[in-house]
Amino acid sequence: MDFRPSPAQQLLISTAREFLKKHCPLELVQRVALDARGVDDALWRRMAELGWQGLLVPADFGGSDGSLLDVILLTEELGRAVAPGPFVPSAVVATAALLAAGTADQKKRLLPAMAAGERIVGVALASAGNSCAIDARGRLTGRALFVEAAHVADALVVVARAGGDTALLLVPTDRRGIARWPLETIGLEKRFEVAFDDVAIGADDRLEPAAARRAALAAGALARTAEMVGAAQRVLELAVEHAKTRVQGGRPIGGHQAIQHACADLVRDVDASRGLLYAAAWKASAGAPAAAEVAMAKAYASEACLTVVRRAHQIFGAIGYCEEHPLHLLHKRIHAASLDCGDAALHLEDVAQAIGLA
Repeated sequence: MDFRPSPAQQLLISTAREFLKKHCPLELVQRVALDARGVDDALWRRMAELGWQGLLVPADFGGSDGSLLDVILLTEELGRAVAPGPFVPSAVVATAALLAAGTADQKKRLLPAMAAGERIVGVALASAGNSCAIDARGRLTGRALFVEAAHVADALVVVARAGGDTALLLVPTDRRGIARWPLETIGLEKRFEVAFDDVAIGADDRLEPAAARRAALAAGALARTAEMVGAAQRVLELAVEHAKTRVQGGRPIGGHQAIQHACADLVRDVDASRGLLYAAAWKASAGAPAAAEVAMAKAYASEACLTVVRRAHQIFGAIGYCEEHPLHLLHKRIHAASLDCGDAALHLEDVAQAIGLA
């Protein structure tokens, strides 16, 4: 069997790597991370010109008609470059939710603009810190925490309690009663607390079925895993290069067996994470049941990729802890991605249930 990416996927990977090398250097990432807005509009537009935001969107709605596996391969390159912008929440999670649960009117209204990079849709689908509920009058109240890029989103996909059921909503951010407050987080992404105060909800704001939330979060979990794998691969490359060129005691530190063993551990963790990621993405793209595989990939990579970057700090020594060095950018991206769309503990619980241990 041939497990290599198809020629079209290989072209996507090589194009993305060259584009990001030219238009998304680590200096830009550092500058955008320190900016209050946290989005580089020029980079976002150039990505849209390449069709990246519309990769999951069907051609009928102006997209590229790609597969989830295509998106994962691209997101791995975005993670390797630590590319800023709400690609995962808007182009992956929100797009997956709209495709699975949106009405024809909602898709026609949003998907072409999202594919063109003209509109951004955020997501408030996490359970932690989410107290959103629809009351008897059909009004939305409560709050959602850690909503990425809520300040630039034109709409939000929100999960809320409705009596004894769960509702999935598509809420424009300019609607009266919505407030957004920035949160201080370790990651490079800008995250917000979004409060809903007696917000009117109509029939056109509902996404059905609400069970589509699970599929959207699974797509997000795979995308975040791909980000971690891409960032860990970049860490591996930087660490190996440093081991070859950093001279101490008259020879490169890579000549010491302890450093060689450490670099070998990095290779093992990155390759194992990538293997689990690709297996889960392939099954999900083929329409096969992949919940357990997604959970295994996210849980393993969340711990393994953090181990990679922590070990890299030891290889680099003091310079790896300086803000001028790019290692902290990669570390923060991996750490934030490990918590989004379910942390390792949550996904290990899913694995336990899948093998009958619950």
